[in-house]
Amino acid sequence: MNDLPLFAEAKAQSGVTVSELTTKIKSTLEPEFNNVWVRGEISNFKPAPSGHLYFSLKDDSSMISAAFFGWGKRSLSSQVKLKDGLEVLCRGKISVYPPRGSYQIVVDHLEPLGAGALQMAFEQLKEKLKREGLFDIEKKRQLPSYVSRVAVVTSPTGAVVRDIINVMSRRAPHVRITVVPTVVQGADAHFKIIQAIKTANEQNFGDVIILARGGGSIEDLWCFNNEELARTIRNSKLPVISAVGHETDFTIADFVADLRAPTPSAAAEIVTAKWADMANIVMELKTRLWNGFKRGLAQKLQNFQSIARQLRDPRDRLRDQAQKCDDWSSRLNQAMKVSIERKKMIMAQIFGKLDALSPLKVLERGYTIIKDDKDSTRVIKRAVEISAGQKLKVVFHDGSKTLVAAE
Repeated sequence: MNDLPLFAEAKAQSGVTVSELTTKIKSTLEPEFNNVWVRGEISNFKPAPSGHLYFSLKDDSSMISAAFFGWGKRSLSSQVKLKDGLEVLCRGKISVYPPRGSYQIVVDHLEPLGAGALQMAFEQLKEKLKREGLFDIEKKRQLPSYVSRVAVVTSPTGAVVRDIINVMSRRAPHVRITVVPTVVQGADAHFKIIQAIKTANEQNFGDVIILARGGGSIEDLWCFNNEELARTIRNSKLPVISAVGHETDFTIADFVADLRAPTPSAAAEIVTAKWADMANIVMELKTRLWNGFKRGLAQKLQNFQSIARQLRDPRDRLRDQAQKCDDWSSRLNQAMKVSIERKKMIMAQIFGKLDALSPLKVLERGYTIIKDDKDSTRVIKRAVEISAGQKLKVVFHDGSKTLVAAE
């Protein structure tokens, strides 16, 4: 084997050191791979206290070490959180690290793929629209205090529209709801949503627009992160409430809308808040009025009962008066009897005296009364009043006789 060319050359050179070999490899690789793009999945992610990031990029069959130094992280959005399993696209150069004799890619730009890429696009669009002032508070329209009509831009078949209708029917049943149907998911969904918002404005379907969708992944909600849709919402004549996803979900539509609601049901509560407050005030006033009426009625009843206790039953008075009448009647009868008896006694005495003085009593003793027969009222008291042949009426105690006077 000592005669082989390889070993002959090695002997001729007397061998090279490890450092020399590593330097040779480094000087060969780095100029050749000075600007490469590599796609892979992060593994063995290890952030250093210095701020540098160390990890590996792998695919199904290979792996390469990577280093992302702190001064190059300006190209990495603060919203992108690196972690094992995240698929990324890296730009950098191949470098050899002499202390370990290994090669690695030194990353100067990194962007996530899949959901990570969407998040980065979201942040970039958000920053762009923010710089343009589309999110400014002073540009947001004030919602009417008392909404009478609501245009709901959403899918007409989902649970969202039923939730909104149920909440509004319970809190303000008189508010008219117009559902402007649209798809709320998919590659072309933002076109449909834009057209629905424009239709709601052109047809003046409401005092306010509720843009609503249920929760989902960032991919499901991606149509609400469209720049043209954001500008349509900002240019809407009608105030727009964004009620997309759950409370933890944020879309560009949420930032550009005049108001963000954490859920579609919350949006329905917001537009009916004044009516619900008014209903509560009316109910409170109704309760106070009813309670006041009951208190007043109870007070009047108490007063009536107090007066009633002081008043006697008219029947009692009638009974008392009737009893008094009976007593007075009895006493009057008794008094009349006594008076009559007394009068009878007086009359008896008078009758006795009259009877004693009565002419009839005198006639019974044998006396008579002589009257002129022609004038029975004239009593003849003297003899000279009688002439011969005059007819006289002689009254006895038991009757009278007519006689003719003699000479």
